[in-house]
Amino acid sequence: MPLIVLILLAGIGMWTSFYTIPAESEGVVLRFGKYIYKVPPGLHFKLPFGIDSVIAVTIQRQLKQEFGFATPDYTNPDQVGTEPAKEKSMVTGDLNSVLVEWIVQYRITESEKYLFAVREPGRTLRDISESVMREVVGDRTVDEVITVGRQDIEITGLQRMREMAERYHLGVSVDQVQLKNVNPPEPVQGSFNEVNRAQQDRENSINVANGEYNKAVPRTRGEADQKIRAAEGYRFKRINEAEGDATAFNAVLEQFVKAPEVTRARIYLETLGDVLPQAGQSVIVDESVQQILPMLPFPSRPVEGRQ
Repeated sequence: MPLIVLILLAGIGMWTSFYTIPAESEGVVLRFGKYIYKVPPGLHFKLPFGIDSVIAVTIQRQLKQEFGFATPDYTNPDQVGTEPAKEKSMVTGDLNSVLVEWIVQYRITESEKYLFAVREPGRTLRDISESVMREVVGDRTVDEVITVGRQDIEITGLQRMREMAERYHLGVSVDQVQLKNVNPPEPVQGSFNEVNRAQQDRENSINVANGEYNKAVPRTRGEADQKIRAAEGYRFKRINEAEGDATAFNAVLEQFVKAPEVTRARIYLETLGDVLPQAGQSVIVDESVQQILPMLPFPSRPVEGRQ
């Protein structure tokens, strides 16, 4: 019998001396309930007969907590609260009720703190998240919470949750806060939907108007610039023509000062040379002359518009 007992004890000792830590986890080794060290994933040895005990903690897997709703078939015991309907009911800064559903994603970074620094760290993180979210929502109006302020709420809530988790030594890192459904209470939900539709129609009208503005203004500016350039060209043309005429007049004036009679006769002849070719055929007779046909060799056909 003593031999059989020794063999059984040896077998139990061998069986309880080895353990395996799964992937994405690390093992926290306790000796008589006191923390000793941590071990990575794989096969390890420990003191048998309950002297050493090991707790496997998932550290490389992202966990999440849901507030105001529950996803079926969840595995994390801290993922869903006991009263989701109460969690999502909040009051905004302008004393309006709103229903807020959100998700907190986190990872365990310090397993010894997560196990021993705080009692029920998952529940504590839920309480911190709910407290922070009620504070952040309570600082904003209902319109901000439902429409334009969602991203700011997520950023502010994430920052404060990280600070609180660090202060309470939870051993977790909060990675993301994401708002899901944010709705007014059911009795006034129809009115809020109408307001949202009106705001969307307003934004669409503004976008359409901006599009028309962006098309019309450049076209008008182009036409205005074209007219300005045409006017500038006409101005330079008239200035050059006036300067040319002034230069020609000054040249003639200079010659007129030197020889007035010659210059006057020359101008007269040049003017007649320009005018007479455009005058056509004309016959000038005295009033007392009659029967002018024998006098001049008129052309075989009369000049158009004359007799």
